[in-house]
Amino acid sequence: MARKKGVHYVNNAQFLEELKNWNDRCKEAEEQGEPTPHVTNYLGECFLKIANGLSYRPNFINDTYKQEMISDGIENCLQYIHNFNPEKSKNPFAYFTQIIYYAFIRRIQKEKKQTHVKNKLIEKQNYDMFTTMEHDDTKYSVQGFDPTIMLPDEDVYKPKKKKNVIGKWMEQEMSEVAKLLRNEFMESGQVTYTTRHRLKEILEDKNKREIFAEVISQEEEDESFDEFMIDLVSAKN
Repeated sequence: MARKKGVHYVNNAQFLEELKNWNDRCKEAEEQGEPTPHVTNYLGECFLKIANGLSYRPNFINDTYKQEMISDGIENCLQYIHNFNPEKSKNPFAYFTQIIYYAFIRRIQKEKKQTHVKNKLIEKQNYDMFTTMEHDDTKYSVQGFDPTIMLPDEDVYKPKKKKNVIGKWMEQEMSEVAKLLRNEFMESGQVTYTTRHRLKEILEDKNKREIFAEVISQEEEDESFDEFMIDLVSAKN
């Protein structure tokens, strides 16, 4: 009995064919000096399905800003769709999943930082426990209200959290690779075989991959480098 396809299932072969057709229409429009054609509804549905499916993974399913993550993922797919080359990759599903994954990580980091700022403002805020009218000399006493009760037990964002030796070493390694990638790209527009091999080892290890994604998301945004990284991590597909 054939396995039932899930609601987030994307036919990779059909997805690839649709991208080829859209790329052909874009080339024709460019040659004729016409505006770039709109992305088809089918391609939009594929992006939405991939983003929704990824949001149900254990490391994302409980995030309260899931809809923002999905929106960011789809926006990034539309932003970088021109970079997908059907002649180099036959796996658009993996390519756009990678784009959405990094969009999710960036959104999580941004939201955690904003929540952290809000919580710290509440902690430092001075509260008037009661309000009096002019010439009211009555002494009031309000007890039992603690504004910090609205705060979580622990900070949601800990930029200076101490890590164990292994965790610290892994983050240093990821930072070193990220720095190498950026420097080599800025110097020559490409990276060496050695650096590519180190990146491949990172992407094949779940723990390293997640730490690397966080390191990359905290760096200063650069559109050309971001596009290069998306192509690079998808090249193995």
